[in-house]
Amino acid sequence: MNSEKFKQGLEVRKEVLGAEHVDRSLANATDFDQAMQELTTEWCWGTCWTRPGLSRRDRSMINLAMLSALGRPDELALHVRGAITNGVTPEEVTEIFYQVAIYCGVPSGVEAFKIGKSVLEKLEK
Repeated sequence: MNSEKFKQGLEVRKEVLGAEHVDRSLANATDFDQAMQELTTEWCWGTCWTRPGLSRRDRSMINLAMLSALGRPDELALHVRGAITNGVTPEEVTEIFYQVAIYCGVPSGVEAFKIGKSVLEKLEK
């Protein structure tokens, strides 16, 4: 894709998630999922994440809560890394997951903590 929103989204996506991850995701796309990679890059990252109303840090915090509540472990792990990149502290991640446990159920919180702990341990190494 060559739309302006795709280009903006690709830049933001690489800054938040890491160029290596994004490049690998795009390179591994097949005819089956290529359109989804393009949609994600253009709409999520190019349309939503470039809006001026919230900072990247705020968006990351919201994503951690939503992905935890929805039970999306792979995306949650990816966005924990992105949240740290965007300035969210491990202490704030803890508070977000605690809030999830209270408002979305203890099993959601337990899973979020397990994923967050694993990601943060890998980032420390």
